Amino acid sequence: MQRTVNVRHTTLRTTFVLGLLALVSASGCAPAVIGAGATVGVAAAQERSVGNALDDATIQLQINQMMLEADRRLFADVSVEVVEGRVLLTGAVPNPEHRVEAVRIAWQVNGVSEVLNEIQIAERGGIGGFLSDVRISGQLRFRMLSDRQINDINYSIESVNGVIYLMGIARDQTELDTVINYARSISGVTQVVNHVRLRDDPRRG
Repeated sequence: MQRTVNVRHTTLRTTFVLGLLALVSASGCAPAVIGAGATVGVAAAQERSVGNALDDATIQLQINQMMLEADRRLFADVSVEVVEGRVLLTGAVPNPEHRVEAVRIAWQVNGVSEVLNEIQIAERGGIGGFLSDVRISGQLRFRMLSDRQINDINYSIESVNGVIYLMGIARDQTELDTVINYARSISGVTQVVNHVRLRDDPRRG
């Protein structure tokens, strides 16, 4: 059953990335084809600039492309989120070498300023574990959407084996604390790992 889930996941991600790469080859300009209009629209509602959003989309596509070319299993097992050049790697891989390879690939892409390696060396918990992670992410996203004091579009959520990883830009500490408390209160969550920065964080440059 675990193998079936992985194969389906690989097929879906492979189809998506190959489609994007085909568009890149046809246009010769990656940022222009990564849903530029959609990216601009999303960025307008976020705490990052349109330029940063386009750069992040390009970085994410390039990392995914390189992982796919290096190892399809690595591509299937590792998720990539990018915010203002900061790359968050999550997922579960069977051995430390895969974890190191994912980080090595991420650092090869221009524009990467930091790589946050949160890849677990473990197996995903079968179909039950996969569905549980989907449920956890969905519940947290729903709670954030239901709270008008939270600008949920600023946050990325990844759940792996009961661990929630948060990435993004919070408008203030109160908003961030609320998101973290929502995450901790969800059934099945064993840990919340926070990589969110505040809007006024001087490290944002």
